[in-house]
Amino acid sequence: QHAGAAPEAVVKKLMPHDLPDIPGKEVLVISVDYPPGAVDPVHRHDAHAFVYVLEGSIVMGLKGGKEVTLTEGQTFYEGPDDIHTVGRNASSTKPARFIVTLVKPKNAEFFIPVPQGR
Repeated sequence: QHAGAAPEAVVKKLMPHDLPDIPGKEVLVISVDYPPGAVDPVHRHDAHAFVYVLEGSIVMGLKGGKEVTLTEGQTFYEGPDDIHTVGRNASSTKPARFIVTLVKPKNAEFFIPVPQGR
């Protein structure tokens, strides 16, 4: 990691689960740990994503929308067509943790980087 780079999020897959009554779809539950100052690259999910904050405070923003700051116990939703432009730890000193439940096509990547024009 080069000097001056923001620390990266630590993502763990907790529970993939088939949805037999919704053909072609599955649920994936992940945990995300943001070290202090962590920032996500711009990305999208080919999924319905439901975020629940366990600890700390995070800033989320979707293309065309306002940034929101979420704290412990708060939730956030992003849809399959949303571009997730802002995802970061609101604090440069405290860690943050959240759970994301994704409803997505089976075998689809759950994190899709979106290249940014320079």
